Amino acid sequence: MIERLHYISPPLNSQLEAIERVLIAGGKWIQLRVKNQTEDEVLSLAIEAVALCKKHSAKLIVNDYPLVALKAGAHGVHLGLDDMPIAEARAILGPKIIIGGTANTLDHIKLRVDEGADYIGLGPYRFTRTKKNLSPIIGLEGYISLIKQAKDIGITTPVIAIGGIETTDISALIAAGVHGIAVSGALTIHPEHTPVIQNLVHFLLRNSNQSVTLK
Repeated sequence: MIERLHYISPPLNSQLEAIERVLIAGGKWIQLRVKNQTEDEVLSLAIEAVALCKKHSAKLIVNDYPLVALKAGAHGVHLGLDDMPIAEARAILGPKIIIGGTANTLDHIKLRVDEGADYIGLGPYRFTRTKKNLSPIIGLEGYISLIKQAKDIGITTPVIAIGGIETTDISALIAAGVHGIAVSGALTIHPEHTPVIQNLVHFLLRNSNQSVTLK
């Protein structure tokens, strides 16, 4: 099952602490995103993150590194458009490991579906400083259009909105038809993780168009 709330670990020295806080608060899907470190360093972090996720019955997805995901015993990997092709990663990881793929356009969505992605990270919603070489901003109208076009051609792969998303954006994005949302700073900087996550999860599970109330 592809969870509807994804937490992207922040570019901090205390990544594992940030991940653990979200897990304690009830988060069930963590994407470990590590940049500018060696693969061995990423593996070391991934092994610790997997242990934390197991403790809280959550899934750990490794960004960019299929071999790290395999060696660490992670639940899956997320691949950008410039990363290893999904088919190649699938050959390494086997059929049971979750593979997500980034998309920015309808052609990208079609590509990810053809490649066999288990879910699609569609973004960015707005500008974000957490990622270099940012793809063109999609915005709400872009999500509405892309989701409709994808559904019109029979695509059912879960789409996760990502990129600079704030809690106040979530109602409109769910109404646009995305399966879920991925956030980083919106949770990392919030002083009260537990009520935020509980309210988000409750809202996403209901899949209603009502406003999200976050305390």
